[in-house]
Amino acid sequence: MTTDWLCKHHDDLGKEQLYAILELRSEVFVVEQKCAYQDVDGQDLSGDTLHVMGWQDDKLVAYARLLDPESQGGDVVIGRVIIAPQGRGQKLGHRLLEVALENIEEYWSGQPIFMSAQAHLQPFYEQHGFRAEGETYLEDDIPHIGMRRA
Repeated sequence: MTTDWLCKHHDDLGKEQLYAILELRSEVFVVEQKCAYQDVDGQDLSGDTLHVMGWQDDKLVAYARLLDPESQGGDVVIGRVIIAPQGRGQKLGHRLLEVALENIEEYWSGQPIFMSAQAHLQPFYEQHGFRAEGETYLEDDIPHIGMRRA
């Protein structure tokens, strides 16, 4: 199946795209993972936030949010990394991360990159040059670890 990859500044998102992003994040993070938390955190439409999206047949199947280093104390922060249930098993996670890193290099070349990753995904992120930083901690009752890519 063909995936169309887009990276858009929040000013360039269409309302349908923003709705699809929020719908997917709610479907997976809140419902599937049973995490009652404030997903809409005020950062989606602030600073120079970028949204990396993978679409198949007009359905959002992969997504990551990139927060700009100026708003994040010098780090580009990758967050809200997600593959829709119907996109799993296609290795979309690897391509999503590659597209995210390509856009980080284009917009914020040379800046350090940080993410708060679910701990069980540490080996996945290590394949893309990330290294664990600090100890494992609980976020919404799910073990996470800080990961950095210089």
